[in-house]
Amino acid sequence: MASILDEYEDSLNTRQHSRLSNANIGITHSGFVNVRLEEEKPIFNKQRIDFTPPERINHLAVCNNQLCMSLGKDTLLRIDLAKPDQPNQIELGRKDESKVHKLFLDPTGSHLLICLSTSECLYLNRNTQKVRSLSRWRGHLIESVGWNKQLGNETNTGPVLVGTSQGIIFEAEISATEGSLFNTNPDQYFRQVHSLEEDGKPAPVCCLEVERGGSENKYFIIATTRKRLFQFVGKLAEGSEQQGFSSIFSQNQDLLPSFQEFPANMGYSEITFYTPKLRNSPKSFGWMMGNGVLYGQLDYVRPDSLLSDVQVWEYTPDIDISLDKPISIVLTQFHFLLLLHDRVKAICTLNGQEVYEDVFPDKFGTLKKMIKDPVGGLVWIYTERAVFRYHIQREARDVWQMYMSMTKFDLAKEYCRDRPECMDMVLAKEAEHCFQNKRYIDSAKCYALTQNYFEEIALKFIEAKQEEALKEFLLKKLNHLKQSERTQITLLVTWLAELYLNSLGQLESNGNSVIFQETREEFREFLSSSKHKECLYNNRTTIYDLLASHGNVDDMVYFSVVMQDYERVISHYCQHDDYSAALDVLSKHCNEKLFYKFSPVLMQHIPKKVVDAWIQMGKRLDPKKLIPALMNYSQMGSTQQISETIRYMEFCVYELTVTEEAIHNYLLSLYAKYKPDSLLWYLEQAGTHPSEIHYDLKYALRLCAENGYLQACVLVYRIMELYEEAVDLALQVDVDLAKSCADLPEDDEELRKKLWLKIARHVVQEEKDVKKAMNCLSSCNLLKIEDILPFFPDFVTIDHFKEAICSSLEEYNQHIEELKQEMEEATESAKRIREDIQEMRNKYGVVDSQEKCASCDFPLLNRPFYLFLCGHMFHYDCLFQEVTPHLTPLKQSRLEELQKKLAATTQTSKSRHRPAPKDEGDTVSLGKGNAGTSREQIKSDMDDIIASECVYCGELMIKSIDKPFIDPKKFEEEKSSWL
Repeated sequence: MASILDEYEDSLNTRQHSRLSNANIGITHSGFVNVRLEEEKPIFNKQRIDFTPPERINHLAVCNNQLCMSLGKDTLLRIDLAKPDQPNQIELGRKDESKVHKLFLDPTGSHLLICLSTSECLYLNRNTQKVRSLSRWRGHLIESVGWNKQLGNETNTGPVLVGTSQGIIFEAEISATEGSLFNTNPDQYFRQVHSLEEDGKPAPVCCLEVERGGSENKYFIIATTRKRLFQFVGKLAEGSEQQGFSSIFSQNQDLLPSFQEFPANMGYSEITFYTPKLRNSPKSFGWMMGNGVLYGQLDYVRPDSLLSDVQVWEYTPDIDISLDKPISIVLTQFHFLLLLHDRVKAICTLNGQEVYEDVFPDKFGTLKKMIKDPVGGLVWIYTERAVFRYHIQREARDVWQMYMSMTKFDLAKEYCRDRPECMDMVLAKEAEHCFQNKRYIDSAKCYALTQNYFEEIALKFIEAKQEEALKEFLLKKLNHLKQSERTQITLLVTWLAELYLNSLGQLESNGNSVIFQETREEFREFLSSSKHKECLYNNRTTIYDLLASHGNVDDMVYFSVVMQDYERVISHYCQHDDYSAALDVLSKHCNEKLFYKFSPVLMQHIPKKVVDAWIQMGKRLDPKKLIPALMNYSQMGSTQQISETIRYMEFCVYELTVTEEAIHNYLLSLYAKYKPDSLLWYLEQAGTHPSEIHYDLKYALRLCAENGYLQACVLVYRIMELYEEAVDLALQVDVDLAKSCADLPEDDEELRKKLWLKIARHVVQEEKDVKKAMNCLSSCNLLKIEDILPFFPDFVTIDHFKEAICSSLEEYNQHIEELKQEMEEATESAKRIREDIQEMRNKYGVVDSQEKCASCDFPLLNRPFYLFLCGHMFHYDCLFQEVTPHLTPLKQSRLEELQKKLAATTQTSKSRHRPAPKDEGDTVSLGKGNAGTSREQIKSDMDDIIASECVYCGELMIKSIDKPFIDPKKFEEEKSSWL
């Protein structure tokens, strides 16, 4: 019993008949090759449960993984399929001859109804071992139960419907909880709500189904008898669901047919439903009755009937209801299974064809019932001695073929989305179907998605003279190509361009302006497609040739703009004398190279607009590259061109502050030729120092000289610091201008004097104005009366410059007195210096024996040391280390040189203390004095460098205030040492 559901063995004598052949559907030119690596598992896979019942199986019910079996006369076996190794066996404890008539298990698997042949009913809850009698149900043989899926739970069924063999429908409710002291029965109530009849007589209620669907709290009840199917629809008030369904049966049923009836009667019927996994309500139904299987969909929105798309699939010829009646029916998504006494048949609900048949061997006995677990989806079949289970795997795998054969291509594609080879077949079949029905555009769209040969499809449309369909096919094919397939993309893009141009030409000649405009918009959208921009750009020459061959100038201009080939657009406008449009393109796209190329032409015709565009471009244009065009038309153009040229040059100089020498020289030449009033102002504001000047001084001087602008020449000479030439030229213009030039060389008094003498000579000799000459003496303090006397003629009397001579003598006398006073001050200063030197020679300092070095803090007297007037004391080596980093590179190298010399003299001194040969004695003694003198001199020089001032109080400390305490090169090393 432990392996009741874990171990299986394959059933014998399984025979599956496939009613569809793949070989008849395949498209011969598909690009897919369908190769299966392993044999595909069948849709309906039967497995026998390895279970031998101790007694014969009477009935079986399964729901929500809860399986219940009635064995023998008085035994009930319950199995939780999640725990198959823990079966639960219960004895019903019946002493009479009653037998189990039917078992009913609710959708939760919690409530089991055991209906007995003696018109009694027992109740068993999943959580208890006690079988309880339903006293209110006594006297009714139960044939069907309609469970409440909304309100049912583990302890309470909620209101349910119960159908009896007498055609009466009762409403009842069962609770598993213990009642009050006076009411211990699990059945809460049991009341009649309706009754069903056939041919005027009561008929057993074979099946009941209660569903809630749609909106507005609407309930649907389906009840069947042997030949009739009844529908009941009604609304329950919000919150009144617990009160039951009696109000539904009493509501007006005028909008719905009371029942559907079929003539044949086989003594019973059975209805089954299919509910998708993600839905709560059934989607379709199948009613097994005498005439066949009534199959259809459930539409919860329709007001007239719940059933829709209803059709009757008659039984196959080998089923004779008079001899071999179908026992049970189970509905799946696309099939319904019929159970006969020795076999199972699967019929496709799409076409009514039998697709599967499974014959059971006689050793298992007659097949008794087939049940489907609505939660688990498994199908169970049992005989008196065996239990079988069917797994339904990938039921929709071949549905696409059926839909395709029915020309329901959308549904066919829906069921083969994950199988590209099947999708290709469906699309090819749909494309062929549309082509045969002259729906060429739809056919082209489908063909573009297939893997059929491109050439074959294209020729097909060409032969049918369907250019629009061919265009649609090419467009769709183009959109599905990868970017790496450049050759194919190029071919399609070029072909499409040709097709569009042909269409545009035909439409234009026919005069159909509306369609022509729509086609042109479509063509331009194609040309501007970002997806194929790279291909169009690489093959733009070919597209241009096509456009030119068709004479389509407007679209060629549009394509040029899309390709950003603005040069071609501007050239087109210039050739047609539309210079404003050309300038608009230039201004809109701001391409500097195109400005440089087309400005000469545009400047000739619309100078003001061109200059406005240049000014708007601002610094994005290089003015130097525009000079050739400006110079060309400023020489041969009109007054407007010249004035616009000057305007742009002024904008460059004054607004953009361009410093290019060529720009300034050109503006200077324009001022000199056409606007002389602005020349002098430009030179004055340009600067007075050569470093501030951006034009060529020599060029400016030559330009001004050639045009006779003397004052401008003087200004240029002054900037060039050619003061003599400036004064000479200024004297030809104005003496005051010459005087302003003569004062410029402030640092060169000799030159200033020379320049003033020139002015004085000019005034005396040329203007013969003695009074003005005397004014020169007062204007320049470098000139004396004796300097200008030679310039005066002999007839001039002393009265004219008597005052000047007296003033000069007084100045000489004052100067002599100043010299005497300076000599006395210098003598006094020398005397004081000699006294200070004498005082310093006698100055000394006292050092205590416990004094320490200010740098190393060790006793001072251990090594040679320095004592400064400020009181700081340093060892020689400590002071050396402190001072050296602060010295300039020059002093550091000088200090190193002195150290080397000192070391060399020390070595020489040590060698002299060694015994020497007699003949060398005199030589050594002679050189001893000189070596000592040199050594003292070296030490003195070193002292001047390192001991010139206290390192803590002198300038070195002040200069080092902005230096870091730690050398940046050693900062990381010092930082790591602290961590």
